[in-house]
Amino acid sequence: MTTEHPIGIDFGGTGIKAAAVDLKAGEFASDREKIQTPKPATPAAVADVFAELVSRFPSSDSPIGVTVPAVVRHGVVHSAANIDPSWIGADADAIFTAALDREVHVVNDADAAGLAEVEYGAAKGQRGLVIVTTLGTGIGSALIHDGVLVPNSELGHLEIEGHDAESRAANSVRENEGLSYPVWAERLTTYYRTVERLFSPDLIVVGGGVSKSSDQFLPLIDIETPIVPAQLRNKAGIIGAALVSSRAGS
Repeated sequence: MTTEHPIGIDFGGTGIKAAAVDLKAGEFASDREKIQTPKPATPAAVADVFAELVSRFPSSDSPIGVTVPAVVRHGVVHSAANIDPSWIGADADAIFTAALDREVHVVNDADAAGLAEVEYGAAKGQRGLVIVTTLGTGIGSALIHDGVLVPNSELGHLEIEGHDAESRAANSVRENEGLSYPVWAERLTTYYRTVERLFSPDLIVVGGGVSKSSDQFLPLIDIETPIVPAQLRNKAGIIGAALVSSRAGS
């Protein structure tokens, strides 16, 4: 049995999730499968998990897309802030293509989510510059101009008032410091005003798990740029990864 649907794999710190994706609809074409992230999560150990996940789907020659929480250039991983240091310098495209005997393309996790939101979600049909931010443990970002991704933007690491931005405004900081939504929104206003001043975006999309509570803080962010919650939420990484793999393989 074969299928034309590409598979997206979202590699996270606690779990690795995969699903086949219908790229016409921007929806899962299968149930989502999940396996706990191995410890240590070296490229070889993660490749074994990928192989197990992929074996749960019908046989196919369609490409596979993988998100990684790191800077990725031409399939090679160049940072490891939240993953095992053995990833630095690893040609992830080549490692996973060999391990799975399928064409595999790796992309930064925030970039994948951003592409999905532009193609199918909150920024669908938006022209100009869209900046998608994910508020979680850190702050991930994606810059998409007229549908074209500018990869590895890492806007969570802008220095603002002498601090790494995500060290003051990430959702994990809100939780750890017990900040109310209004107080956190003040910090987010400072962050997004800086982004606004540097990039003059046409739209900002806010993702991450906390986006489901966007009515508690987005209306309090005082900026000129339209700012809206993400729509695809925890599906965005898988859908975006599958989209990247399809475009890379075409």
